[in-house]
Amino acid sequence: MIYRETGVFKTSYAQDQAILRVPLDQYGLIFWIVLAFVIIPMTASDYALSDLATPFLIMSLAALGLNVLTGYCGQMSLGTGAFMATGGFMTYKLITAFPPPAFLTQFSILGFAPLDIHFPVMLVLAGLITAATGLLFGLPSLKIKGLYLAITTLAAQFFLIWLFIKVPWFTNYSPAGIAPAPPQTIFGIEVTGAASPVINRYLFVLTITVLAALMVKNVTRCRHGRSWMAIRDMDIAAEIIGISPTFAKLSAFAFSSFLIGVAGALWAFVKINSVQTDAYTILVSFQVLFMVIIGGLGTVLGSFLGAAFVITVPILLNIGLTALNPGLQALGFGGFEVAMIKHIEFMIFGALIIYFLIVEPHGFARLWQIAKQKMRTWPFPY
Repeated sequence: MIYRETGVFKTSYAQDQAILRVPLDQYGLIFWIVLAFVIIPMTASDYALSDLATPFLIMSLAALGLNVLTGYCGQMSLGTGAFMATGGFMTYKLITAFPPPAFLTQFSILGFAPLDIHFPVMLVLAGLITAATGLLFGLPSLKIKGLYLAITTLAAQFFLIWLFIKVPWFTNYSPAGIAPAPPQTIFGIEVTGAASPVINRYLFVLTITVLAALMVKNVTRCRHGRSWMAIRDMDIAAEIIGISPTFAKLSAFAFSSFLIGVAGALWAFVKINSVQTDAYTILVSFQVLFMVIIGGLGTVLGSFLGAAFVITVPILLNIGLTALNPGLQALGFGGFEVAMIKHIEFMIFGALIIYFLIVEPHGFARLWQIAKQKMRTWPFPY
């Protein structure tokens, strides 16, 4: 019995309500925090931090937002890319329209600017604007659900992207429709921009993602989160016991859109250093939806596992197929061309998604639950 819950006694309400009540879970969390904040920044290369770890964290944040709506509240959405675009464009407009006051960056102590919190404030404001947008497009959920609601959110995807393309005000009248994201600092430390150190960008995104995961975990344990799950399981029964479907559905849309908007802003300012609609196409919406489904609906852990699968598997497939080229060329087969590698990558990736959905339709998070159940009874089979 490796994973033991028996013998762990709670002597206070705080201990009973803790997120991690088993010591082994607490040790595991400490391990992951040390790994993410200390070991990975010290050992990983710039490529791993910028092209693997940072996109993984940003997409995990977007998957967390969609998981709140789809996994916890049971409302389907195909407009994730549009809400990410809203967060990115609104952060750009807020930052360019309201530049940081001089005292935020000029006042410094030992080289740090303790008042320089302009960028996080703009992120929160852009997230709130995205939440209001999500609230607006969530209104049809009060009358329709399922496939019809998915089509409605798909309309949000097309409308918002069209709006950002057709209205040049969102890019400060840039002729190409692409606006470079101005570099940002926090406490005098550069956290965005091509010139900022990769480790700064990684730690900044990691901190926001960890805080968001902690917030989602706590919200889903409180009254609002339980009302979302009641609506998801049976909305009529939830309304009979006193839960307001209107408030539950709209609050889920708003909270979900807030997280997705922050993820979109991070994608623009940290990952691609520009604001452009091409970065938030409908493929992004489907990609985030795949992350939630593969990782596990209604779990925080599933958002991270799904994002890790969707981000890393295509890269590993590309590396593996490219590595086969010398051997195939030596045998006279010519090897894989770049276009063919991309097509094979799509086919294998799609086949893996179908395979995992058939083998474990509840996602990777369910595999972790099964593993913990095995550790509870080990070495006994039952």
